[in-house]
Amino acid sequence: MTRQSAIDPVHLAGRAVIEVSRSEARAFLHSLVTNDVAALGEGDAQWAGLLTPQGKILFDFFILARPGGIFWLDVSAAASGDLARRMEMYKLRRDVDITPRPDLAVAAGEAQGAIAAFADPRLPAFGARAVLTAQQAAKLQADASAYHAARIAAGLPDSDADIGSGRLFPHEANFDQLNGVSFTKGCYIGQEVVSRMQHRGLARNRLVPVIADAPLETGAPVTAGEKPLGEVFSTAANRAIALVRLDRAASAIEAGIPLLAGDRPLRLVRPSWASFGVPGA
Repeated sequence: MTRQSAIDPVHLAGRAVIEVSRSEARAFLHSLVTNDVAALGEGDAQWAGLLTPQGKILFDFFILARPGGIFWLDVSAAASGDLARRMEMYKLRRDVDITPRPDLAVAAGEAQGAIAAFADPRLPAFGARAVLTAQQAAKLQADASAYHAARIAAGLPDSDADIGSGRLFPHEANFDQLNGVSFTKGCYIGQEVVSRMQHRGLARNRLVPVIADAPLETGAPVTAGEKPLGEVFSTAANRAIALVRLDRAASAIEAGIPLLAGDRPLRLVRPSWASFGVPGA
């Protein structure tokens, strides 16, 4: 797989930074999100989600531990306001400040002069992410299409295009495969549902890379013999990430029924990091 660091640094304009600070910041985040913030060392990063009580992903983000017990959340810009308001709702009387940081920006690749940089915690071989000033980011390349093409080929989901809000369970977004959830930490919102899916093997739908012989369209239904199997989400020419019901896809392939995205024959791809089987890959 091509390392993301080989791509010129690019400003990810669709991302924003929220700062969580003060004495109870670590404990506050640890109690809310899917990953083990208590174990996060200074300068390290992790991928995590804030769930509904029913276990679906409301927001996903990267958490970067900064000096002085400060945490920066690298989050979808479109969702950042809602995330800040949701965290304020859960804060109650804790000694925590939740502060949007419009003076900061996020880049992919090794951006010179960045305030902080970290390997993508979902898949470190994919390369670096960086937090830098908005002024620095304005000088970087703004076309992120090469980044997203590499992301899609690697099977790494995007917050807006693939995961959304209230649409997927963490297993469906591969949190269990991409270091996004801890199964040993204490309770957090939605934890019982996530634990049940893990121990009972209930994850039948998964986001997986797919490939076709012609360009794919976002929103195209994935079918087999006119039976619905899923939907295409983010696309890059003839590659995409799609949510697919894998057991039904396996039955169709075994029966010799082709998988289609709209009217285009489709093949599922098993990413290098996946421990689950992908039919036909």
